[in-house]
Amino acid sequence: MTDLHERTAVELRELLLGESVSPVELTEHFLGRVAERNDALGAFATVTADAARARAAGLQRERELGDALDDAIGDDEEEVLWGLPSADKDLWDRAGVPTGFGSRAFAGAFTRVPEVSSEVVEQLDAVGAVSLGKTAAPEFGFPAYTELLAGPPARNPWDPTRTAGGSSGGAAVAVAAGMLPFAPGSDGGGSIRIPAAACGLVGLKPSRGLLPAGGGVDSPGGLVVNGPIARTTADAALLLEGLITRGPDGEAAHPYTLRQAVGPRWSYLAAALDGQVAGRDGGAPRRTFRVGVSTFSAWEGFYDIDPAPEALAAHDAGVEALAGLGHELEPMVREPDATYAPAFRTLWMAGAAALPIDDPHQLALLEPLTQWLVGVGRKVSARELVEALRALSAFERTSLARIAPYDAVVLPGLGMVPPELGWFDAEDPERNFEQQCRFTPYTSMINVAGLPAITVPVLWTEPTRTAPSGLPMGIQLVGRPGGEHTLLALAAQLESTLRWPDRRPPTW
Repeated sequence: MTDLHERTAVELRELLLGESVSPVELTEHFLGRVAERNDALGAFATVTADAARARAAGLQRERELGDALDDAIGDDEEEVLWGLPSADKDLWDRAGVPTGFGSRAFAGAFTRVPEVSSEVVEQLDAVGAVSLGKTAAPEFGFPAYTELLAGPPARNPWDPTRTAGGSSGGAAVAVAAGMLPFAPGSDGGGSIRIPAAACGLVGLKPSRGLLPAGGGVDSPGGLVVNGPIARTTADAALLLEGLITRGPDGEAAHPYTLRQAVGPRWSYLAAALDGQVAGRDGGAPRRTFRVGVSTFSAWEGFYDIDPAPEALAAHDAGVEALAGLGHELEPMVREPDATYAPAFRTLWMAGAAALPIDDPHQLALLEPLTQWLVGVGRKVSARELVEALRALSAFERTSLARIAPYDAVVLPGLGMVPPELGWFDAEDPERNFEQQCRFTPYTSMINVAGLPAITVPVLWTEPTRTAPSGLPMGIQLVGRPGGEHTLLALAAQLESTLRWPDRRPPTW
């Protein structure tokens, strides 16, 4: 029998629902993978093995009693991710488990053990997932890399001397190294797409307002949304299905509070499995799309954005693959916006100002970058914040107009090969921020615009001593608001051609 970690999440779900494997067996298998690999790779900040075993055993007892599954197996809300191992990002609360926020400021005397779980954690529980613990995140999720003073760094499974990206770096490492079949993350400036791209995975940032739990409508500037990280497009779609809150009839539970219309149950998974989008009003499904081609970054003109040859080679490879699949490709030209960079910096810093830390001893435990963000952010005036929000709203409107003629736009995934651990300046916050923008120049603007985006790997660099299998490089596909089905269909087509799930990192 194929090892369970070699199976996709979709396959594991079928095995669970068909009773070929139990939640207890699956949980034990992946806990074993975590025990073997986590110390070397730093994927998990906290492993809750006992709680995971208890949860899996409880799900199994429900099955044996006939309370959880009925003749309509797989259709009820609690069965969407039934028995599948997952984890919580260490920026989210789980009742009874310390939330570390990747920070020394919430350790020791300042340890925080919440009594109530975050909404996204409750949602994952409601659809039957089994949490194995907390995946590592950098301090409060601000950096685009997961190196923290509070614990070990999240190491790239393709080259453990290099970054895994961030802020959902631990989640990406866990998936890339086979410690989880998939993992949820959050994305306020690229924090799902960056680590997914760095680790050779699929990372999907949904449209603002698609998800009730972490849909972006309650975060400053609407930047932060939750979404899936997975090895395959279908697995990412399956986890997305689980993150969408629905009622017993399959309809979205909050259809009037979201900005985006939610597709029918299983429609996202169908797009990822079939590589096509269902036709409107009974029309024929669509398999070919109009795709804009761009290397535009909103940081151009503010920082020296000079994408590395590997980043451009991956972009070219992605464009070539899309052309070979029959899609209509054309250049998308966009002029720089001088207001974007200062406005985004103002909003990012203002968000840091709201961190729930006022004790001077606790503030002193923050890392230099976070101290800088908090210090500058708490000096931002109301007028400056309003002006920044106005500038970013204008950028959003322009972005929507630019993408309107296309079904999707293809951008580079990253600006360079994932750098070595320690590359980001730990002492000079201004230089650190610039380094992050050079590493990830194509992601934050998508958060500002509220658009959906998916990253997929398209090639691997030449092998080196520390990366004997090479390093993954990918592209980012950006869609119209609510365009997740199209992005999943495009990613599925690329996956069928490029077959990235067949590749395994040396740490596998």
